[in-house]
This record gives sequence, structure tokens and C-alpha cells, in this order.
Amino acid sequence: MPVLTSMTHDLPLPLAGCRVLVLVGDAYEDLELWYPKLRLEEAGAIVTLAGPLAGQVYAGKHGYPCTSDAAIADVESTHFEGIVLPGGWLPDALRRLPKVLQLVREFSHAQKPVAAICHGGWIAISAGVYAGVSVTGSPGIKDDLVNAGALWKDAAVVVDRHFISSRKPADLPAFMGAMVALLVRTKVV
Repeated sequence: MPVLTSMTHDLPLPLAGCRVLVLVGDAYEDLELWYPKLRLEEAGAIVTLAGPLAGQVYAGKHGYPCTSDAAIADVESTHFEGIVLPGGWLPDALRRLPKVLQLVREFSHAQKPVAAICHGGWIAISAGVYAGVSVTGSPGIKDDLVNAGALWKDAAVVVDRHFISSRKPADLPAFMGAMVALLVRTKVV
């Protein structure tokens, strides 16, 4: 059997040059940050991890470290084609930051992909962008989503216009398949 060597130069990169913002902070759900980051990079996207502080190491719920590339206060939505809101306990802390809510509103108003998984929907709720939007999320925030005016669906992934949502780490393949497909359709680079 032949040994395969690096063939990345032969692979199509449907998101080449596409810039995506992923939020990070302490107690993020490890898989819900790393799977999207790596899947987006695999497709050619440039991923920026933004946390409360630039260059800070944040610990995931399961202990996996992640160093932020930028401070949330320093990023602008106009520099990105989409945003990923990972779950864990991170969303409960980040939704208290006015700049985070401003960014999510700006992505939504510009009809750029806003992708939330698990408890990530808390950020979109606090940003006030889910009224009338079909979504899913962790069953633990179902009441919060409904009370925010979202239309709850129990599904691995829900896509409504520029909003993508999923329930849990096991839904990541469907979540990222939908995210990549939406970014390809809306790509402006």
C-alpha cells in the first residue's frame, strides 16, 4: 500500500481567503471551538480566535488550552465573513460584554453567517437577534430561546437565512457542513 504524503496543494479550498471570527474565553466547550476552527482552516478560511484579552491562554471545560489571537474589543465585524459562537460556559460570560453583543448584531444586520452551537445561543439571545428565527441549541437553553422569540426545533442543525445553530458536540459534522456551505454561498473574497 502506498504511503500518502501531504496533498493539501491538490485539495480544493472553497473558503480560501474567507475570514471567520471565533469567540473564546474560559470554560469554552473544547470540541465546539476546535472542530469549527480546524474545519474552517481545512477549507481554506483564515480563523481569528478573539477573547477578552489578546494572547491569553484560555482553558476549555475539559482542560484543552486555547490562545486568543485578538482581543474582542479590537475586532471589527467588517473584517470577517462570519462568526462562530461556541458553547460551554463561555457564552454566559461573553454575553455580558457590550462589544460582543455589538459584533453579533453587526454580523446579523449585514446578513453574514452567525453560527451558534449548544449554549452559544445565549450570546445571540442577549444580542437580540433571534426574534422570529428558527433555531436549535442545548435543551438546557430551550426556554431562553423560546422566551427570546426564537422558533425552537429539535434537530442536529437548523439553518434560517444567515443563522446556523446546533445542539451539542455530536452535531458538529452537520453544524460545520452547514457553516461551510453558507460561507461558500455568501463568500465575498
